Amino acid sequence: MSSSSIHPFEIESITGKSTKLESYKGKVILIVNTASKCGLTPQFEGLEKLYNQYKDQGLEILGFPCNQFGRQDPGSNDEIQEFCLINYGVSFPMHAKIDVNGNNTHPLFQHLKSEAPGVMGSQKIKWNFTKFLVGKDGEVLERFAPATKPEKLAKAIEKALTD
Repeated sequence: MSSSSIHPFEIESITGKSTKLESYKGKVILIVNTASKCGLTPQFEGLEKLYNQYKDQGLEILGFPCNQFGRQDPGSNDEIQEFCLINYGVSFPMHAKIDVNGNNTHPLFQHLKSEAPGVMGSQKIKWNFTKFLVGKDGEVLERFAPATKPEKLAKAIEKALTD
């Protein structure tokens, strides 16, 4: 396994269950930091459409709520999960709320940012709904800006699924 793979990382589901990302080996993964009270929150609908369109071909979408941008996800994990389900029918895995910037950045996001820096090499996540596409081998393929609508990722996802 390559040292730049995400597979060694461990994450916590929104219900508190710990999972190693190696359980996703062979799958294409879209990792997104999310928020429930953001102007971009309607992207949940597009993400769910992508998930339904490609999950049978090997796509996983992993949502990570984050309250670091304008305090736009202040709820508990239970409240966030309920919001996503009721308002957007989210069926892809959601995870425990995390930090994506600063001293308490989750190790997975430290890795994602170093493997796919932002504009001009920035290691920071700019806002909610930054997206990282990860190949079947766990390597980070691409980073997408918060404003990039989920449907614009279809071609990149299709390419990753056939590689």
